[in-house]
Amino acid sequence: MGGSNNLVKKFYSSAEIFQLCISLLILMSQTACSGPPNASANAKRYELKGKVVSADKSNRMVTIEHEAIPEYMDKMTMPFKMHDEWVYEGLKPGTLIQATLVVDGSKTWLEHPVITTIVDPTLAGNVESGVEPAPGTETPDFKLTNQDGKKINFRQYKGRALILTFIYTRCPLPDQCPLMSQNFAQLNQELQKNPALKDKTHLLSISFDTENDKPKVLREYGARHTGTFTQWEFASGSADEIKQVAKFFGMNFWTESNQIIHGLRTAIITPDGKVYKVYRGNDWKPEQLLKDLESLKI
Repeated sequence: MGGSNNLVKKFYSSAEIFQLCISLLILMSQTACSGPPNASANAKRYELKGKVVSADKSNRMVTIEHEAIPEYMDKMTMPFKMHDEWVYEGLKPGTLIQATLVVDGSKTWLEHPVITTIVDPTLAGNVESGVEPAPGTETPDFKLTNQDGKKINFRQYKGRALILTFIYTRCPLPDQCPLMSQNFAQLNQELQKNPALKDKTHLLSISFDTENDKPKVLREYGARHTGTFTQWEFASGSADEIKQVAKFFGMNFWTESNQIIHGLRTAIITPDGKVYKVYRGNDWKPEQLLKDLESLKI
């Protein structure tokens, strides 16, 4: 043992050993960050089997047409977080996949994925990520119908900053549409504390489930998140109207096996009707959006 220690002292200086330790710590931290988050003791796990519809490596999201998950979810097509970067190289539309679905409070993700090389050509070309409008782009005067059955249009919000997001009321995953509504509920609460900002801001949740989310459904859904619709409205419209709005903001969605496959977009529109910022996915936080709103200096 003494000879071994002498060899270390002979070939490596203390500075070199220190640098080696730092390098190992950095490598370990990078490896830890690239993997899935640590689950709490209350997390639940389910086995998921299905077929890949699309994959978005940059946002670590994969949409899967999956079989029924006993005691949790019926057969449907949904987007899931998956942090294992290596697997995305093999995720072609139609690829068969098996993984562990972790449900930890409001967060869900997939772990331990196993994929095959079998590909279904009928799914090729389905993409859930579009191109967002650049900042400063003029927003069209889109027309929708709100929770009271009243016709609304984007032009009527000029003079106020419009913050909008996309949802559908039947979305079952807690970190998708329900999270967008929770974030908006928190935004709404913060705006009430700031009268100057409150009077110059409006919130709008747009449903792309045009078949189910009629005004009555939207009002019942909205009432669970806000006591009044003065500051925050919920709206939908015809299939063509919703497709136009979603396409403008770079959000694609389509129906497959009676389920809606979709991305997520949230945006800030300036008081003069121009795009200020578009958030892709579900990683944005209410406090982050509020800071961006304040930087607009409305």
